Amino acid sequence: MTVLAPPPDRVTPVRSSRGQRLRRRLSGRRARFGLLTAAPVVVYLLVLFVYPIFSTLLLSLEGEDGGFTLHWYADALSGSNLDILLTTLRISAETSLLSLVVGFLLAFWVTRLRPLWAGLVMLVVVVPHFISALVRTYGWIILLGDHGLVNDALSALHVPGAPFQLLYNEIGVVIGTTSVMLPYTVLLLYAVMRGVDRGLLAAAASLGAGRLVTFRRVYLPLVAPGLVNAGLLSFILCLGYYLTPALMGGPKQTMVASLIDEQVMRQNQWNGASALGVILLLLTFAGLLLLRLVKTASEAARNRGAA
Repeated sequence: MTVLAPPPDRVTPVRSSRGQRLRRRLSGRRARFGLLTAAPVVVYLLVLFVYPIFSTLLLSLEGEDGGFTLHWYADALSGSNLDILLTTLRISAETSLLSLVVGFLLAFWVTRLRPLWAGLVMLVVVVPHFISALVRTYGWIILLGDHGLVNDALSALHVPGAPFQLLYNEIGVVIGTTSVMLPYTVLLLYAVMRGVDRGLLAAAASLGAGRLVTFRRVYLPLVAPGLVNAGLLSFILCLGYYLTPALMGGPKQTMVASLIDEQVMRQNQWNGASALGVILLLLTFAGLLLLRLVKTASEAARNRGAA
């Protein structure tokens, strides 16, 4: 059985009419003005974002003989490099979790204050973020040293085991990175908590729900999207963080950013460093994708609840 195609005279006018409409839209004054104003932004993104990422990807796929290879990715995902990648993921997860716990408690407390005091507390939280990260890191080194303020206070209180080793290990790295990520977490959670309708909490209490039930069944689901956003943001930022882990950690706390620095500055190995950078970029995209999936799932759950 033969299927006849539509006559050419029925297809061509449709395509030509679409092309004419597109040309008319582009020839308009508003369209030309929009393209003219968007051109600098497009060029800026292409030069400073697209080109570096694309060139890094090509460099990570280039062998020593100039051909195509996946050797650098295999090297990044094996041996000591894999251990460093897993260490980076673990420290980032620990930092994200600790930032969420401290940030949640702090933001929840701030929302209970009067506006003046809440503004002052948020100022105290945010202002240290504008100080150089190097200065803050050395400040933590002074505080957490064997004869620093923390250990001296613990020794004065006769805490068993004091002074503790709080530097050049994973504890020191997590403390330092958490102090860097905490302002982001507090700001995000504070904005979400300020948007919670207090009438819902009062309605739950009027129906006989206790504080714990109200918190678990009403308040926590309302702030859950903010918790997910803040946790993933801390995790993603910590993945590529360099300064604090390099100064406050030991050999066992080497993170991917420090490994990239070593391969570029000491070994002159740009291909391997590019592969590690692409892996970090893929992990970042995976985190953003997870955030999108969580948002979609939460919106679907709210819609089902409303229905």
